[in-house]
Amino acid sequence: MTGKMKAKGQVSMRIAICDDCAADAEELKSRLTGHAAVVYTDAESLLTDVESRSFCYDLYLLDIYITESADGIELAKRIRARQEDAAICFITTSNDFYREAYNLYVLQYLIKPVRDEELQRLLDRVMDTVLRKDRSLTVRSRKQTICIPYNTILYMSSREHTVSICCEDGAVHECSGRLTEMEQELQGGVFLRCHQSFLVNMYHVDSMSGTQLMIAGHQIPVSRRYYADVRARYHEIMFEEVG
Repeated sequence: MTGKMKAKGQVSMRIAICDDCAADAEELKSRLTGHAAVVYTDAESLLTDVESRSFCYDLYLLDIYITESADGIELAKRIRARQEDAAICFITTSNDFYREAYNLYVLQYLIKPVRDEELQRLLDRVMDTVLRKDRSLTVRSRKQTICIPYNTILYMSSREHTVSICCEDGAVHECSGRLTEMEQELQGGVFLRCHQSFLVNMYHVDSMSGTQLMIAGHQIPVSRRYYADVRARYHEIMFEEVG
């Protein structure tokens, strides 16, 4: 059974589908509702767009068997050479290329026909990455309005009615408000409350030991109330990064 995959939140991803079977490619595209998906039925057309740098996709869904003269493995290598952090997934009828996929840091390897739940997990995983790269927090600090990219924020702390936003470059931006209000504004599974006074970017956590998080040399306490959720999310992200 196949259905339509929903975009996470209000954000749309740019997705390239490359499969010489047009019917398979169009069927897959029909399941990517809310995303901007483009179908390529040959590797050269996709490479032309990628190597001209006029196109940069958030996710590449590649068949391994494209044509006799170009295969998905070589295509993935060429894409990776141009876009080092490209999210690539092989969707194919064979499981013979796991080793090559692993060596290319391919995000996922799916066998046709792809189940809805497999595709949704892939989209959610890539969407979290897109949110981390593209989202920013807008705050009023020292009478100026500033935008702080999510991926530069280490953690936030609060004291009375002031929230301090600690960034990886060492900057600390202070703004009026409550941590609960800030937590409600943030999206994408990136930030997590770990203590009454702390909200952390879970993708910057270096280690978790007991009730302490280590983030860029800073020790952040984890209270009993939030411990289970923080521990589960920490291990989930560890799996994402090695998966």
